[in-house]
Amino acid sequence: MDDPAVDDELWAEFHHVVNMTSRELADWLRTRDASPETEPLPDRAGPPTGHQVLAILRKRKSDVDRADADVMRKVIDRVRAQRRADLEPTAGEEHWRHRLMSIGHDPLKPA
Repeated sequence: MDDPAVDDELWAEFHHVVNMTSRELADWLRTRDASPETEPLPDRAGPPTGHQVLAILRKRKSDVDRADADVMRKVIDRVRAQRRADLEPTAGEEHWRHRLMSIGHDPLKPA
């Protein structure tokens, strides 16, 4: 591929900001949507962006397309807007942490 959708810098930044593994994120998305009354199918649990992040985490860099690159930039921007620049573990309100975890970033996990 002559014109890769993702350069080394974006790939590294995404994997730095998204500090949950694909398994951790998949488990979180299922847990987050489970309730005593109902539980969605595992592949439908969680927000769409969380599923997009999960799909990207399961890809090789060479398989990432331009739509994936847009999601990667969006996730980086969202996390950076809500976190300190150093991404050091930070406690905050539970809903804030859960919202970030739904896109693959656990603010309590060491950088």
